[in-house]
Formats: sequence, structure tokens, C-alpha cells
Amino acid sequence: MRIAAQSNLCPALIAGNGMRILRLLLLVKQKISSKVFTLLGVLTVGSYHGPLTINGFTMLTKNTHLGRNTNFNGMTIQGGGRVDIGNNFHSGENILIITQIHNYDEGTAIPYDSSYIMKGVTIGDNVWIGTRAILLGGITIGEGAIIQAGAVVVSDIPKCAIAGGNPAKVFKYRDIEHYNQLRNEQKYH
Repeated sequence: MRIAAQSNLCPALIAGNGMRILRLLLLVKQKISSKVFTLLGVLTVGSYHGPLTINGFTMLTKNTHLGRNTNFNGMTIQGGGRVDIGNNFHSGENILIITQIHNYDEGTAIPYDSSYIMKGVTIGDNVWIGTRAILLGGITIGEGAIIQAGAVVVSDIPKCAIAGGNPAKVFKYRDIEHYNQLRNEQKYH
């Protein structure tokens, strides 16, 4: 599998020695096909389907599967659960997705034992997640949804919903007719 990364770094950062470091990292990346090395993080992904933009520290897992045109401004995925991210995804800064929890109910010790429960996360196409949102395992975020900055998502969010708060609740929906028109015209950021 070939993986490429586009990093929109400040030109001053990659000038001179920074450019040599970036070239070296890209050379190393060619030797390890399942990892993308950037100045802003190390990405290990299960699958990858298109342009990838990384503008902030991003750390994914081997159980992360990316659609086309994914854009990260900073995200950390923790745990061994599967994460599916759809096409045209955009994140704010410091997003946290947690896909594994301690076994506290059926374990062999309290408050929990050394085993884990994996819970996946599915994020549909054209989703935008705001800065410092937290997504817990076992949820689905529907196509076109927007998650407000600082939200804690603990349950499913429907298609084209706008949700926020702790726990995140839907408080509005996008203009679905306008959304469908832009999607049909393939006008993606």
C-alpha cells in the first residue's frame, strides 16, 4: 500500500534544514509502507484512499480507515477499536477519539482488570468536528454532521445534524436541500 501525505506547513518551517528533514522523512516513509511520517506526527493507518492534509499533530492507529480528502488539524485516536472516517472529513484542533475502555463489569479485579473492551467509531462523509471535541467508542456520526467545539459525543449523531455540549445533543440541522445541492455538484473543501 502506498501512502502519501500533503502537509500544509508554514514555508518558513520547511525552508532550509526543515526541507532536508522533510525529504528525509519522506524517504523513511517509503521504506515503511504503513506509516506516514510528518513533522506533525506519525500516522499508522489500516487503509487510505486519497489526499490527506495534516495541519496539526495527528496520531492515528492501524485500525483507522480513511476516506478521500481527509483533513486533520490535530487528532489523537486512542485504543484498539476500529475507526472509519469518511470522505471530505475536517477536524478542528486537539480532537480525541477513545475506542477502548477497561473491563470493569466482567473482569477479574476491581475497579477494573487488565483486559479491554473495544468499541469502534464510524464517521460519515463530509463531517466537520470542532476543536477539542471528544468522541467515545460505540458511536456513529452521520453524513454531513457538524460537531461543535468542546462537545463530548457519547451517542449517535444523525445525518446533517449539528450537535454540541456534554453530552452532545442535536440542537439544529443543516439546510438539507442546500447540502444535497453542493454534494451533487461535488463542491468539497
